Amino acid sequence: MSVVGIDLGFLNCYVAVARSGGIETIANEYSDRCTPACISLGSKTRAIGNAAKSQIVTNVKNTLHGFKKMHGRAFDDPYIQGERVRLPFELQKMSNGSVGLKVRYLDEERPFAIEQVTGMLLAKLKETSESALKKPVADCVISVPSFFTDAERRSVIAAAQVAGLNCLRLMNETTAVALAYGIYKQDLPALEEKPRNIVFVDMGHSAYQVSVCAFNKGKLKILATAFDPFLGGRNFDEALVEYFCGEFRTKYKLNVKENARALLRLYQESEKLKKLMSANSSDLPLNIECFMDDLDVSSKMNRAQFEQLCAPLLAKVELPLRTVMDQAKLQREDISSIEIVGGATRIPAVKEQISRFFCKDISTTLNADEAVARGCALQCAILSPAFKVREFSITDVVPYSITLRWKSSYEEGTGECEVFSKNHAAPFSKVITFHKKEPFDLEAYYTHPNEIPYPEPRIGLFAIQNVGPQYDGDNSKVKVKVRVNVHGIFSVANASVIEKQNVEGDHSDVPMDTESSCKNQGKDDELDKMQVDQEEGNHKSQAEQPSQADEESEQHGGTETKTASGDKSDHLAQPVKAKAKIKSIELPIQASLYKQLGQDLINSYIENEGKMMMQDKLEKERNDAKNAVEEYVYDFRDKLCGIFEKFVTEEESSKLTLMLEDTENWLYEDGEDQPKQVYMDKLQELRKFGQPIQERFVEHEERPKALNDLGKKVQLLMKAVEAFKNKDEKYDHLDPAEMEKVEKYISEAMNWLNTKMNAQNKLSLTQDPVVKVAEILAKSKELDSFCNPVIYKPKPRMEPPSEAQTKANGEHNGPVNGQSGAEAKPDPAKDNSQQTKPSGEMEVD
Repeated sequence: MSVVGIDLGFLNCYVAVARSGGIETIANEYSDRCTPACISLGSKTRAIGNAAKSQIVTNVKNTLHGFKKMHGRAFDDPYIQGERVRLPFELQKMSNGSVGLKVRYLDEERPFAIEQVTGMLLAKLKETSESALKKPVADCVISVPSFFTDAERRSVIAAAQVAGLNCLRLMNETTAVALAYGIYKQDLPALEEKPRNIVFVDMGHSAYQVSVCAFNKGKLKILATAFDPFLGGRNFDEALVEYFCGEFRTKYKLNVKENARALLRLYQESEKLKKLMSANSSDLPLNIECFMDDLDVSSKMNRAQFEQLCAPLLAKVELPLRTVMDQAKLQREDISSIEIVGGATRIPAVKEQISRFFCKDISTTLNADEAVARGCALQCAILSPAFKVREFSITDVVPYSITLRWKSSYEEGTGECEVFSKNHAAPFSKVITFHKKEPFDLEAYYTHPNEIPYPEPRIGLFAIQNVGPQYDGDNSKVKVKVRVNVHGIFSVANASVIEKQNVEGDHSDVPMDTESSCKNQGKDDELDKMQVDQEEGNHKSQAEQPSQADEESEQHGGTETKTASGDKSDHLAQPVKAKAKIKSIELPIQASLYKQLGQDLINSYIENEGKMMMQDKLEKERNDAKNAVEEYVYDFRDKLCGIFEKFVTEEESSKLTLMLEDTENWLYEDGEDQPKQVYMDKLQELRKFGQPIQERFVEHEERPKALNDLGKKVQLLMKAVEAFKNKDEKYDHLDPAEMEKVEKYISEAMNWLNTKMNAQNKLSLTQDPVVKVAEILAKSKELDSFCNPVIYKPKPRMEPPSEAQTKANGEHNGPVNGQSGAEAKPDPAKDNSQQTKPSGEMEVD
């Protein structure tokens, strides 16, 4: 079973796998552990990763990059509209209102949904991990930013399905980093001791995330998270690009923003310059040849200028740090260390801001680029039954508070309740009890829309069906289980109605429970009571991963099978009557989730991905066939003037040279784009003329050794025959008739060898050989199989005398020199029995 962790980054992706007792970040076919999040589509095939990155400038409009934050968003989303101006490729509104990326593929304009594009990238990462592990990959853990909403998370899971991956868990990036940090620590405080608090700061290419984590031995608990989804390395790149665009406008009269290709080149050079400035404080040059209108441009910058230019961005670094400390209710002195990861944290000014806020030095224990992927691989190993990992429980948090709203039957009002507060432990389940006579809807939404970096606060609508009054006309008691699962996605997991029963003694019935009341913000009406139970961590739905069983909560409340005395907040719990019986009936739930893709649509995406993969495979085979022809032409031409020169006549040589030249010209003209079979036929045609020459060379090289081996073999056999004739005792057991046959066979083999050698010696090197190496080897094998069994036949073994004969010999001969017969011939089998004889018997020395 494979264990894979994927860091799905905005700019680059990393894949880590568990093998050989550890976690390893694997390299792709370019021996690079970093795979660019880049996809280039062409008229015949797709390029993904490193191959696509090299086409960003040459295939501008059809190379997709920077698409990670488009997940789960509508085309009309303000963020998408803002990005649209920056991107060199086109965006298009899809039929369901989501964003599509429009490119030209297979010579036609096609929009691809974001799930398809990310699916292509994940399929490439899957292929990379399969080639490294040498086995199929299905299960994985994928990282997402901690600020992703439900719609964005569901979109990433759909993309994983398109790639043929089973995502065991969507893991928040900072949580993955915390796991990669904590699981190897041997000096963590014990469970009963005060936890060690660590701050993790992750500033990547396009987002900035901070989390505070409390560590105990075998336990990790996220206390709070904060983020700025619109601050990252690319903002610093943009500041440089803006500066140089202004300078080039003044200095060279160039409007860089009008030329997409030039702008992309400037972005690439600015990014390189930014990285250089992190290591050098002196003036650094920026030179781009043939930048625009055949003009070379140049400029320079130093770190001090850069920091001054980026002052507004650096000022944003402190706010998430302050926010996370306030939410965790911690002081600076409570923090043991500050760990930084992410590419943009390498900027000295960013490090300085973080260090200044906490008034202590920052740590770089973790690999800034690979920590997220390693954490995901560790989580996958924990979830996998095939790996034994140290016990380590992980408690994450809900990033945004979630509220449920429903229609109240009293005066057509509405009731609502916040079911999960911000930074509430996750994964987590709660049971809510409603008193209803008819089906009802629950609407889930984010409580504070201004806190989420997403324009739509709705999560989804959940219709609880088949609810009716009790047999006596009373309200039915409906228990609804709401859950934030391992992916960080909210759902109404199940609903059941509690039906009163008159019949006693039914073993399937359970005693009715009482729950603690939650304040109803609607009308306080008996018909519409709502009560909340926090479900215990170990009471889980079977659909959840078993390894998460102890991670749901540290707070214990009443559950569906517990009385309210287990709930600390219920001081007035009433004793339950022993005779009261209830029956729980599952209710169907119809969920209508915001931006949820239908399974039919996902299936069509999976089918399309399969077709594209097949197209890529066919195109690769076609290119391989074409390359094989080209390789044969160059290789054979070199050998024709080299090692094959002695084995070909002048006439053949000129004819072949002309044929190779014609083939080369054809490859770059009419043969540039031909089906695979045409190239295979062309190669076959060339080989028909080239093969005989190659065979002459190979035969000439290998023939002497084969003849020499056969000659030696014949000589050895002849020596054995001579020794037999001279009555050598080594061969005196052999049958004379068989040896006569062997002698005759050897004589025939010698004649055959001499005849063939004489005939071969009369031929020139340009002629096909009379005898081939394969024939000589076959003759040698025949000689072995016929002669060896006769000549090397082992001598018959002399049988030892039987026991009866031995006894008879002993009786005739009697004891020697006065010794007894038993001592003259000791029997080892009787040694042990002799040692155990009673001491009264006589012993002989």
